[in-house]
Amino acid sequence: MSTLDLESLLENVTTSSRYVCPECAPKRKKKNEKTLSVTFEGDDLIYYCHHCNVSGRKNNQPHYEKYIEKPETKVRAISVPKQVDETDISTFLNRRGIEYSAVKDKYRVVTGNRYFRGHGDLIAGEVQAIGFVYGNDEAVKWRSLEDKRFTQDGAARTLWGIDNARRASEIDAIIITEGEIDCLTVAPALPENCYAMSVPNGAPQRVSNRVVDATEDTKFSYIWDAKDVLSECDKIILVTDNDEAGEALREELARRIGRAKCYSVIYPDDCKDANDVLKAYGMDAVRGLIDSAEALPLEGVYQVDDYRQEVQQLYQNGMVGGLSTGMHSIDKLFTVVQGQLSIVTGIPGSGKSEFIDQLMVNLAQKYGWKFAVASFENPPALHIAKLAEKIAGKPFFDGPTQKMSEAEASTTLDYIHEHFMFLEQRTGEAATIDSVLDRCQQAVMRMGVRGLVIDPYNYIAQSQKADNEHQGINDMLTRLVAFARAQGIHIWFIAHPAKMPTDSEGRTAVPKGMNISGSASFFAKADLGITVHRNKNKDVEVHCWKVRFKWLGQVGKTVLDYDIPTGRYSDQVIDVDVDIPSELTRSHHETEKEWY
Repeated sequence: MSTLDLESLLENVTTSSRYVCPECAPKRKKKNEKTLSVTFEGDDLIYYCHHCNVSGRKNNQPHYEKYIEKPETKVRAISVPKQVDETDISTFLNRRGIEYSAVKDKYRVVTGNRYFRGHGDLIAGEVQAIGFVYGNDEAVKWRSLEDKRFTQDGAARTLWGIDNARRASEIDAIIITEGEIDCLTVAPALPENCYAMSVPNGAPQRVSNRVVDATEDTKFSYIWDAKDVLSECDKIILVTDNDEAGEALREELARRIGRAKCYSVIYPDDCKDANDVLKAYGMDAVRGLIDSAEALPLEGVYQVDDYRQEVQQLYQNGMVGGLSTGMHSIDKLFTVVQGQLSIVTGIPGSGKSEFIDQLMVNLAQKYGWKFAVASFENPPALHIAKLAEKIAGKPFFDGPTQKMSEAEASTTLDYIHEHFMFLEQRTGEAATIDSVLDRCQQAVMRMGVRGLVIDPYNYIAQSQKADNEHQGINDMLTRLVAFARAQGIHIWFIAHPAKMPTDSEGRTAVPKGMNISGSASFFAKADLGITVHRNKNKDVEVHCWKVRFKWLGQVGKTVLDYDIPTGRYSDQVIDVDVDIPSELTRSHHETEKEWY
């Protein structure tokens, strides 16, 4: 394909669709077959030919942030009342201890009559209401003056009050509250260069053990929209409610923003939120609440009270297992939890990358997880096609089995777009662990990803600070473990083993953690250790050679079926072979030789 042909074609493309490929069409019998897929991504066009595999991107910017952003959705302005009744606003706020005069120049509040649904003894109809205006007339959140009913015009998608910080020349601290009333409560108590703002949609509704359900991840897009302000500030104080939903909101905000810069407040025993503190103890107490905010996490030294809620949950619920992998025989070996590092190995061609792809698809479909993928051996377009096959259960390409239809392909691509982000290195420089984790941090902020795949290790450039390879690997794995814990994600790190011996029948030994090239740290640092291996009969064996916590799995192996046309893994009707008693599999003092 000549540059002129490519440019001429792409200049006239107006929609994502299939086109005739100028590279291979003139050489083929089916000259009019549309094999070139062209997709819009922001200001870019991504093209890929399903026949000759030519691919590329037009008008791409080299900085990786461009690649993980979604096309911006234009916000439609709504009608907002021009006249306001300041008496109604003052009365409403004064009942909550807030002086309207202290906040009127910083936050836009309006009044008007709005229709509210019936609730309990309250009859549906128009009533007087106070409205909190978001952005440039993007939304108004209305609250009845006489009761607690809510309604909304438009769609609030940004942090309420963020414009105050955007206009500032200097920001010392940002306070994020769970609602507008708490924002107005805190704002008058703040010193110069500190700015209060509220989340647009309150605390998440679906919470389990203070963790936000993955299906609510899309509700946090306002964090990505605020990255210009949040990234410039080193202190973010999270003022969420003192209940399970509020704690879950605080933890998810900290996970996306980065726990290292986040602080939380400690309420008096009789107060649930900041406004309760104001009404009960006055403005000085609100100032004290902000001034005494504690870092998340604290610097190294903890007391029992720091863990009391977690310990109480253990007492009440016991140890809770991880999430299902979507394959029953694998669940007998291990389950998946956030905050852990899995080391995955296997000889070349064993199917370890395909196996991790299957785990990601299963977790996305079953729990709504989202993933960041740094796959150095798979071009993103090809990797997306492989994922599409596992999702649709049909081939993406022509072959002996009929491939998926264009409609099915489009549907699966939409699904992948919502659940996967690809961390591609486009500058030509070798990837470093810092660059991968920096991009993953942005993916956490943007989409709330809960899983990161790095495939494989040998594409990661070693740190120049390390004296030798072993130290470099140990430092890198230590960083991955800390990042997984801090960000609440599960990391799958794929690493090739050293050359494995073969027996007299040509069978290759199964590599384990101690066989990974470079360092014994691969075994020591792993929370989960997994090997994918093809045996003499071409069956796919999955070996679990380390499980740090006994309630998440056990050491052993199983055999899976692999469907070549779709790349899908599934259970065989056999029992899992557990190698040793489960109580021995958890001891981190045991060595691999003792296990096998």
